[in-house]
Amino acid sequence: MRVLCCAVTLSSVLLSAGCPRSSPPTVHPAARPFFDLRSTEPNYAGPGREQPDPVDTKEVLIGYFGPAVASHVQAGDMWCAASLAVEQANEAGGCRGLPFRLMPAWSDNPWGSGVRELTRLVFEDRIWAIVGGAEGPTTHLAEQVAVKVGLPLLNPVSTDKTVNLTNVPWIFSCTPQDPLQARALAEGLMSRLGKRPFVLASAVDHDSHLFAVEFEKALTAGHLTCAYHCQFNPTDSDLSGLVQAMGSSKTDAIVLIAGAVPSARLAHALRESGYTGSVFGGPCMAQSLFIVEAGRAAEGVVFPCSYLPSPQSLAFEETFTQRFGRGPDTLAAHTYDAVSMLVAAIRRAGLNRARIRDAIRGLAPWEGVSGTIAWDPAGSNPRPVGLCTIMNGHRVPLAEAHSIRP
Repeated sequence: MRVLCCAVTLSSVLLSAGCPRSSPPTVHPAARPFFDLRSTEPNYAGPGREQPDPVDTKEVLIGYFGPAVASHVQAGDMWCAASLAVEQANEAGGCRGLPFRLMPAWSDNPWGSGVRELTRLVFEDRIWAIVGGAEGPTTHLAEQVAVKVGLPLLNPVSTDKTVNLTNVPWIFSCTPQDPLQARALAEGLMSRLGKRPFVLASAVDHDSHLFAVEFEKALTAGHLTCAYHCQFNPTDSDLSGLVQAMGSSKTDAIVLIAGAVPSARLAHALRESGYTGSVFGGPCMAQSLFIVEAGRAAEGVVFPCSYLPSPQSLAFEETFTQRFGRGPDTLAAHTYDAVSMLVAAIRRAGLNRARIRDAIRGLAPWEGVSGTIAWDPAGSNPRPVGLCTIMNGHRVPLAEAHSIRP
């Protein structure tokens, strides 16, 4: 495999040599943006709210853009959680006597036949909203459909901030986005290391790259940079060159930013190579898939986590575990919340896409199993993110783990 490792910036060299970093340049007022999308709430001012509910509807159809099989390695628990939310909604009476129904659209080629199937659901089956996608790129696909058609999209799991920076009033993201998660990781790293050097290894896929960019921004704000930044292709089967490059750095910590499976492979390979330093990672380490794939190598890793079991999620945890034979992770919890919130919005608004959008915005703050869902002006959830670690195969808050250790 080809691994690119380099000193990140000149500032990292200056810091390692004990040279102070120069102050950031002063921005002239005329150069500042005159309009900030992130602080301005977009609103839908077009037609549609006046339309009555259709009279010939027998089911309330909700589009689901993601793999619709429980056995899917990456997104199976998302489908399980979405199905559970709909089943519980129907047991509670549906919507004004009509049952809810998930309408999945997916294929192994989501950019081709997958998005075409989603478009068919919009125009032919008349879905009222979309929940999806399974990660950043497919969420952007669903976003393009929602924007052009004008129907609500609830993004359950993607942390890509650009999903909500299109100045479109139809898009809502339930999981705290990359800047918040990256800031939590950077602050935890700086608290543990101070100014001691560390190595950053990031995959070149879409989601990992965007998180690495936000992580480096957070480090810069704290006047810290990594000694080396190693970039790699997550599909490469041989990680020995990358592991050797990281292990030879003799640093106290390594940060792994990649999907759940490549993060697990790297964590396992690092421990097998004899590395005993601290291992930090991105939000994908909060997924059950990472814990399963990494095994004992997952113990002690530190990562941002936007969901932990709580008294508010106890019933969800018990029901999910009894039904599917395993506990839910952050993907499942946020998907369950997305579908549950959408169900509540449809019940409030009726079968009208514009009014459903209004109801989604108006229901916040929403107390879900994953925590509070509140919308900032752009439609993302600004809930603070904490750090977690793995103890005996379970996610626990980092502070709690520290209090348990002798």
